[in-house]
Amino acid sequence: MNVRVLHAITRLTLGGSSENTIASCVALGRVGYDCTVAASFRESDDSSLADARRRECRVVDIPSLGREVVPLADLAALGQLLRLIRRLQPSIVHTHTSKAGFIGRLAARIARVPAVIHQPHGHIFYGYYGSRRTAIFTALERQAARWTDRIITLTDRGTEEHLAHGIGRPEQYATVPSGVPTAELRAAAPSRAEARARLGLDTGAFVVVGLGRLTRIKGFDLLVQALPSLMAQIPSTRVLLVGDGPERSSLAALAASLGVSGRLRMTGETIDVPSHLVAADVVAVPSRNEGMGRVLVEAMALGLPVVATTVGGIPAVVTDGECGRLVEPDDLGALAAALVELGRDPGLRRKLGEAALGRAEAFSSSVANEKLVAVYAALVREKGLA
Repeated sequence: MNVRVLHAITRLTLGGSSENTIASCVALGRVGYDCTVAASFRESDDSSLADARRRECRVVDIPSLGREVVPLADLAALGQLLRLIRRLQPSIVHTHTSKAGFIGRLAARIARVPAVIHQPHGHIFYGYYGSRRTAIFTALERQAARWTDRIITLTDRGTEEHLAHGIGRPEQYATVPSGVPTAELRAAAPSRAEARARLGLDTGAFVVVGLGRLTRIKGFDLLVQALPSLMAQIPSTRVLLVGDGPERSSLAALAASLGVSGRLRMTGETIDVPSHLVAADVVAVPSRNEGMGRVLVEAMALGLPVVATTVGGIPAVVTDGECGRLVEPDDLGALAAALVELGRDPGLRRKLGEAALGRAEAFSSSVANEKLVAVYAALVREKGLA
């Protein structure tokens, strides 16, 4: 097979969409697709670019591509993508996330690329912007869906939410999870005692871990606000936030204003996810929007119970009462109550964690890769690209 594929994503950083994109290229390369990834190096992390190259992903810079709407830069990015498409002559353009998704699909349409796939890795229907801006972006998604052969969502719920907003037709959609290498994750994880020793955490403490970019959409401000209530009912409580981002200083200030700075630690970014997760009693994902919640699967694959919100694709991953607890977004009382319940009941934590181990396998890399390759194979047959 000599089917060339151009993947377009705004940036490669630590996080689910970037990891998913790189992993997809690796999986497709193994079965014969010739993949190139286009991203803005300026907006990407050096470590993520290095990881992509280490995994033998060919990466090309699109200097003007950025997350924010900047008309002149966006027009320049369109031109840069068009030139790249004309040079590479891909049979498939596969776009990732909203911004690269629109510009990349427009470039593919102008260049008459035979097949176009879009993978939003979530959506912008709530939690990000005000109603007017959200309506504009949703309208753009409706238009771009007309230029698209397949739309890949991370969960069936993601498909339902897109269709509810009039984006695309049911037959365009395919569900492929953001695959987590569950077996490798478990193999890389130290023991709980060793992980806590490395992090300087008491063996008897009740530890809640939140992992992700420190932005408002992730809801970590709610986790910090829940700390006083947790401490009052479970005095040994510690919260560990693993990640970095623009909200770091405001989260620290919030903790100080609540008098809980001594119980909150922010570690910064890390590539050693297993060591930080396995130190937890519970992993919290209080997001205001979430495509799937890759960290949920990572935690569950390590046998940890989770507390998460009923947004985006999360309810497709976590069954309330089976492998974790689900609460409504921005419901501080419900979040604190769910964490207290698990903090007081080690037996319940074990029960939920054991169920989580099996549930995580539905979102493993092997499952995701098999589904992705099937989507590609069907599209290649349909378009006569082989």
